[in-house]
Amino acid sequence: MVWDFSSVLANSDALIAGAIGTVRLFAICLVSGMTFGLVVGLGRYARTRWFNWPATLFVEFFRNTPVLVQILWFYFALPIVAPFEISPLSAAALGISLNAAAFSADIYRGGIQSIERGQWEAARAIGMGWGQAMRRIILPQALKRMTPALTSRAIEIFKSTTLASTVAYVELLQQGKLIASINFNPIEAYTTVAVIFFVILWPLVQLTYALERRMKRAE
Repeated sequence: MVWDFSSVLANSDALIAGAIGTVRLFAICLVSGMTFGLVVGLGRYARTRWFNWPATLFVEFFRNTPVLVQILWFYFALPIVAPFEISPLSAAALGISLNAAAFSADIYRGGIQSIERGQWEAARAIGMGWGQAMRRIILPQALKRMTPALTSRAIEIFKSTTLASTVAYVELLQQGKLIASINFNPIEAYTTVAVIFFVILWPLVQLTYALERRMKRAE
């Protein structure tokens, strides 16, 4: 066969719109997923069952159900049980963000648990409460250890944005499918989408490697 990317280039505006939609969804899911993941991770670390049990239930549910099913449930089922409509962006953002929060929660919990008990005892010795010790001593140290795992999770969030195409959200894969269906060029269209994802993600992966090397040197 003869590869012909002219039809893809002719629809570059659609790909640009899809890339913008992908980046928008990624930014929403990254901020909300990582932030809520920290809250859930603190709940998982807490010894009080009123915090630990709901956080554990949340993690187990969203970690053990497919994110695609979660997106479809929010888009198709939630409007049936709740008196409001939900947009494709909101459904995709909810599904991906909650899934990301469930996975990042255990990263936070593991990072906090890796800090030696002596750090807590030193904080109590100078009169700090639990919240002050967590904010000023424990979390800053734990975040350094969690950075490689969190950056890897961020990359997974970016790749998960392709699932938003199932609810017709305008993102990169959705636009690639549209171009392929109009011009009957699936090989060129999907190859272009893959290349764009690689161009965006490769620097992020290299940043992850650089952070890991820097943290090893700092140990």
